[in-house]
Amino acid sequence: MTAAPRELPLQENPLVVGLERLPVHATALVIFGATGDLARRKLLPAIYNLATDGVLPDRFELVGASRAEMSDEAFRAMVAEAVTAHSRQPPEPEILRRLLATARYVTGDFDSPALYEELQIVLAEADREAGRTLNRLFYLSTAPAYFEPIVRQLGEHGLSRPPPSQPAAVRVVIEKPFGTTLEEARELNHSVLSVLEESQVFRIDHYLGKETVQNMLALRFANSMFEPVWNRNYIEKVEITAAEELGVEGRAGYYDSAGALRDLVQNHLLQLLCLLAMEHPVEFAADLVRNEKVKVLQAIRPPAAGDVPGMAVRAQYGPGVIGGEPVPGYLEEPGVPPESRTETYAALRLTVDSWRWAGVPFYLRTGKRLARRVTEIAVTLKPVPHLGFDSGGSLGVRPNQLVITIQPNEAIALSLAAKIPGTRMLLRPVQMEFLYGAAFLSQSPEAYERLLLDAMRGDATLFTRGDEVEGQWAICEPILRAWAELREPLPQYPAGTQGPREARRILLEGHEWRAI
Repeated sequence: MTAAPRELPLQENPLVVGLERLPVHATALVIFGATGDLARRKLLPAIYNLATDGVLPDRFELVGASRAEMSDEAFRAMVAEAVTAHSRQPPEPEILRRLLATARYVTGDFDSPALYEELQIVLAEADREAGRTLNRLFYLSTAPAYFEPIVRQLGEHGLSRPPPSQPAAVRVVIEKPFGTTLEEARELNHSVLSVLEESQVFRIDHYLGKETVQNMLALRFANSMFEPVWNRNYIEKVEITAAEELGVEGRAGYYDSAGALRDLVQNHLLQLLCLLAMEHPVEFAADLVRNEKVKVLQAIRPPAAGDVPGMAVRAQYGPGVIGGEPVPGYLEEPGVPPESRTETYAALRLTVDSWRWAGVPFYLRTGKRLARRVTEIAVTLKPVPHLGFDSGGSLGVRPNQLVITIQPNEAIALSLAAKIPGTRMLLRPVQMEFLYGAAFLSQSPEAYERLLLDAMRGDATLFTRGDEVEGQWAICEPILRAWAELREPLPQYPAGTQGPREARRILLEGHEWRAI
């Protein structure tokens, strides 16, 4: 027999340790694009893991919506298959059966009124079965072109607000990319907020759901050893890196219209910069945290066109070797136009013109087909003015560096100089490491698990507000515009390497890139 699911005690549940356990009210989750890759690989397994951890609400209804023709039974089978293939926890048949017992599916085009009329009927039926009005969480796991039509149709069919006098909430989760230019982002914000209140909108950036990203706030604000040195007086530079070994992997259609700057810098890397550079909020409430992040973005001066060559670099990967196997260059990838000028590597040098950070360079870089897969933040402290030790025989002594690794293995490491055992005062660098798996002896929840749960709670702390999105685009737009006007060939870098040599030109004197 399969053991019945249990509610994990507060101290055992990794989703709620150290957090106020906000209530999760009875919810109907509607996933637009429920048959797509994101839903299959991330969203549906995340829902199952929340059920296994005992943190779903007492009444939970799953509704899939997509253009593919499918019965309720076929949808349940598809969900079970996705969970079996991608869940971080082996599926328990009884938990999965109960989760899917009432799952429903609605077929239709996302811009067709018929889909929303059917959705009204399905949600009203779910309310009747539950004996109450369920909260609605609409998740837009679709192509960006459908964001505005879906929100508009929700408004036109009365689905953007709860029934009058009913104690229920309606929330909408919108995936990235939120626009491809500043103008598009503003227009989309205007369209969405003409139907919904800002408090109903959850613009998702899955990087913010990662445990190590959230732990940056704990590291900075819960440990008195860091705050005194977290400023321009002690920090020499900050590097934020998101490197991949993979190429475009069949996504050439999307990637060639986006490029590295739009794909990762405009959202993920700027969000990491904000969390690292923000001031302490009065309390950790959604708008107070996001207010501080917006201040960081406002303190980053968008570059003038003439400044771009000295602070931004782009490049494309060429043929090379990954894992001992030859791989093609970007222009040889299936679906990539042979004349494409889309960057697969982007590096920036930004400055935050605030009292805390004036003069400290923030280096951001991302690229495909680099030496290895890693996302990390490296905070390098200024060197001590005089070591006072015999350097002969000392091995690679460098300034202290705090490295926060977000993926593939979540960890925090601090490099120190220590004496080498022996009769002479010789030094070499050593590391103090904190590894999540070893410290907590448990799996960290997937980012989408935390973010889905927060959206059901109505906690928007880890979601991006409209003015944040526009602030991010205001920084990236001048760079994209300047690049579009340049006609010289893009620099190339061999696949499997550190990236283009040209990336060195944006470094200040005496600085070098941390090895990937």
